[in-house]
Amino acid sequence: MNRILSIFCISGLFLFVPFLCVAATPEFRPVPMELLQIRDGVGNIFEKLNEGTTVKIAYLGGSITAANGWRPKTTEWFKKTFPNAKIEEIHAAIGGTGSDLGVFRLAHDVLQHQPDLLFVEFAVNDGGVSPENIWRSMEGIVRQTWKANAKTDIVFVYTISEALAKEPRTGTCNRSMSSMELLADFYGIPSINFAVPVLDLEKSGKLVFKDKSAPENVILFSTDGVHPLDAGHQIYAQAVVDSFEKMKGIKPVSHQPKLTKTFINDHWEAAQLVPITESMLQGEWKKLNTDEGLQRSFGRRLGTIWHSGKPGSKLTFRFKGSQAKIYDLLGPNGGQVIVTVDGKTKEKPVARFDSYCTYHRLATLNLASNLDAEVVHTITVEVHPEQPNRQSVAFRLKEPEKELAEPKFQGTNVWFGQLMLIGNPVD
Repeated sequence: MNRILSIFCISGLFLFVPFLCVAATPEFRPVPMELLQIRDGVGNIFEKLNEGTTVKIAYLGGSITAANGWRPKTTEWFKKTFPNAKIEEIHAAIGGTGSDLGVFRLAHDVLQHQPDLLFVEFAVNDGGVSPENIWRSMEGIVRQTWKANAKTDIVFVYTISEALAKEPRTGTCNRSMSSMELLADFYGIPSINFAVPVLDLEKSGKLVFKDKSAPENVILFSTDGVHPLDAGHQIYAQAVVDSFEKMKGIKPVSHQPKLTKTFINDHWEAAQLVPITESMLQGEWKKLNTDEGLQRSFGRRLGTIWHSGKPGSKLTFRFKGSQAKIYDLLGPNGGQVIVTVDGKTKEKPVARFDSYCTYHRLATLNLASNLDAEVVHTITVEVHPEQPNRQSVAFRLKEPEKELAEPKFQGTNVWFGQLMLIGNPVD
């Protein structure tokens, strides 16, 4: 299974101390591009499809997977190809998010539905992330999935954008793809590189990324160089179909033995969402009702949403672990917060507003990282008395001066969903 990294076994100082297997520190290197790396295949899912039982297929990713594109096209292929099986789709893609959020929301958005097959798509949204951080979150996704069910097959899929196509055009995976490939090779996970057919068509003059003036017989992949049009999604879906056709006949395996080794020592298998309780709150807070707008729109992802617009209102919690965030919302009337970790207050307040905030959307509020995992930490988040500067969004408005003075852009509001912890809460 371990094709790239070596595993060194070292014994203890005494004769009767058992051998201890320690993973070598992984080193990043560019990986050649291939449409399909079969590795251990997807024998488990084919076994269930051929039996004609219920098969659940999950899609974890960003906006490219959230779109009405390769995801539903792929699900439809499974339904047509295996008519005796009952295919259920688990849609777990959220636009503008990477694997660093995916690993925290995996249990809630995917694993509780007991998937048989999991597609993981974060190559574009992780395009600017270091290999080490990609490995931490992606390995966490892998290990959580197989810890929940060792028969669940995983497939990494790599989407492409024009900005990230420099190395792929030379036949080499870009940084995010290469990082994921090294991890996939370690765990024997199949991978499908959507960039291969896209760039083959571009090279032959049959496709352009976003040139609207291209002739009618040339495929216009996208309008922004990132999000495929229907023709682009069809290329992606066909890559999945071609790859799965090549993986037929591979025997099913249990992935449990793969969990005895780790790719990196500080992976995020322990990442979890923890509900905020009323006992953590001080000041004026309201638990949104299920029929309220923001709860209705975002409750499926965030769970119960707590709202406060009152300066001085606080959220305080204690946990033993290395990292803490809050799964929350940004919005046009969002405020800012003061963060205190173990008695030390950060110099600047953190805004829950940015240049995209003409609407409300999911976000993460980073509180603390690289903490001593063996120590109990106390974190307080307090609503700041002043609202953040709204000028960063002005260029998106038709009449900035007038619109920024309207109630839509006023307030010191925060909306907190769940805690995102690597570690465990302490009462």
